[in-house]
Amino acid sequence: MAESRMDQQQVYPLPQNYNAKRDQESATTMDSDELRRKKCMKYLAYFAAFVVFQTGIILLFSLTVMKIRTPKFRVRSSTFESFEVGTVADPSFNMRMNAELGVKNANFGNYKFQNSTIVFFYGDAAVGQAVVRKTKAGWRSTKKLDVEVDLSSNGLPSNSQLGNDINSGFLTLNGRSRLNGKVELMFIFKKKKSTNMDCSITIGLADKAVREIKCK
Repeated sequence: MAESRMDQQQVYPLPQNYNAKRDQESATTMDSDELRRKKCMKYLAYFAAFVVFQTGIILLFSLTVMKIRTPKFRVRSSTFESFEVGTVADPSFNMRMNAELGVKNANFGNYKFQNSTIVFFYGDAAVGQAVVRKTKAGWRSTKKLDVEVDLSSNGLPSNSQLGNDINSGFLTLNGRSRLNGKVELMFIFKKKKSTNMDCSITIGLADKAVREIKCK
């Protein structure tokens, strides 16, 4: 009876390939986890690169497209329709000048400005002025404006240096003005911007022509 019970409780050995299958399944699980980890790291690297790229684009955009620069207002050239100059003993001048002005807009948006006045000075005395009509300078372009102005020494004080300048053969005038306007970026953002003109014009009296224009 005892032997019969022992026969019933006999333990049968596991198949020889059982441990091999278990090791293979364990290795497969480890490979799957490693692959999943590598994919996760790759996605994180892609995301980090995307964030850096987007940050760079935004920074570049803000430093170039969205940066608002002050337009430049200058006298580009001048010619004369009439030109009368007195003598050293009796110094005077009367001229009609055609001046080409330029509004250089380096922004990625239009610069719209209001009416203004350009005044020409000899020393500290105003000798002529002209109206600058309102208009706009386009994206990254220069708007050219033509003005006609009569220049006269009639209002100069008697102790001016005009006689000395006539004797030297050169006459220097200063053109000054201020434009008030707005820069429109992407047709949405608007920023008030003003720009000043301060240009000196050196005129050769012998050839009745502009020799040099310097602007600050």
